[in-house]
Amino acid sequence: MDSIVVQGGGPLNGQIPIAGAKNACLTLMPATLLSEEPLTLTNAPRLSDIKTMTELLQSLGAEITSMQEGQVQAMSCHGTINTRAEYDIVRKMRASNLVLGPLLAREGVAEVSLPGGCAIGARPMDIHTDGLTLMGADIELRDGYLHAKAAGGRLKGAVIDFPFASVGATENIMMAATLAKGTTVINNAAREPEIVDLADCLRKMGAQIEGDGTSSITIQGVDSLNGATHPVVTDRIELGTYMLAPAICGGEVELLGGKLSLVGAFCEKLDAAGIDVTETDKGLMVKRRGDEIKAVDVTTEPFPGFPTDLQAQMMALLCTANGTSVLEEKIFENRFMHAPELIRMGAEIDVSGGTATVTGVKKLKGAPVMATDLRASVSLILAGLAAEGETKVSRVYHLDRGYEHVVRKLEGVGAKIERVKD
Repeated sequence: MDSIVVQGGGPLNGQIPIAGAKNACLTLMPATLLSEEPLTLTNAPRLSDIKTMTELLQSLGAEITSMQEGQVQAMSCHGTINTRAEYDIVRKMRASNLVLGPLLAREGVAEVSLPGGCAIGARPMDIHTDGLTLMGADIELRDGYLHAKAAGGRLKGAVIDFPFASVGATENIMMAATLAKGTTVINNAAREPEIVDLADCLRKMGAQIEGDGTSSITIQGVDSLNGATHPVVTDRIELGTYMLAPAICGGEVELLGGKLSLVGAFCEKLDAAGIDVTETDKGLMVKRRGDEIKAVDVTTEPFPGFPTDLQAQMMALLCTANGTSVLEEKIFENRFMHAPELIRMGAEIDVSGGTATVTGVKKLKGAPVMATDLRASVSLILAGLAAEGETKVSRVYHLDRGYEHVVRKLEGVGAKIERVKD
């Protein structure tokens, strides 16, 4: 396995380009199953999760060509479709469940293994299956697979009231509804930018969708969808992560492609902590207002609230803040696994259930630490940038699922960081 070694100290200055959104791209790729015509995605991130989704879609019958070093994904699903998504692929990544809705919509049947992914909570599939059942699907779990069949071979429109705003379920139902007979209304829908990006792409393919970006989305089913070319939206989680680098280390960094609209609630907390964020012609500029980070309280919420996927990185910043901060995790259980590793670096953190209390210390100390999931891994790298001495982060294969060229991007703004073979 590889590790990343970080030498702490020193400000960061320069520019970091922000990639297309992993979570958006992983949602857009299964949309190719909805049409026999080509779907081409530009600004795609170059990540292991994208390779996993490519492998899964190819196993279902899609033809996929990666161009421009992976930043363009040209897909076509015009041949015979295999409706079984095998465990050996699906187990690698949670987003694999997003083939369920498109397969049911196009073929009327699907067999999809229960998904895997980061160990940050149960994240059950019942909200997905309950919605599809209302649309006329008969679904049962056998031998670890969801066996689904649409009554009469085609899904039908329905009014679906989600018990909470699930991003994945909103995406699955949206895609399924594009080819369903009649009108589908999703109430308490997720409002994330990735949802809007998916709706924009589906509309280019001929889908009739209204209300995306609000809590109620209406989809009028059509008989077929055409092809399209669509740019993947900027990755707001990568954006927020790299915004924290100069916040933690000092200096001034411009995030190319960044937009305030993607990280509004996050920027409010940065402002309260003493970090300036300003828009430029190319993106966002980030720098500290002074030498001190101020303690702030953070509660994770669905968009447009503070993202759960930036909680671990924000904790790294608050470890050296002046005062005590309280972070409350309301999206996923078991998402403070980075806290014990930060404590190894000298942080003062007390975790009780879904709440972490962080008392700032003057300086973190470099130490060997272990990544437990995707966002935890990058939070430890950020902490290492500000720590005294050397920090070695092991098990960084998690990192490759969500961040492209981390070492190169941070080196480009002056960080002392390298990837090494263990």
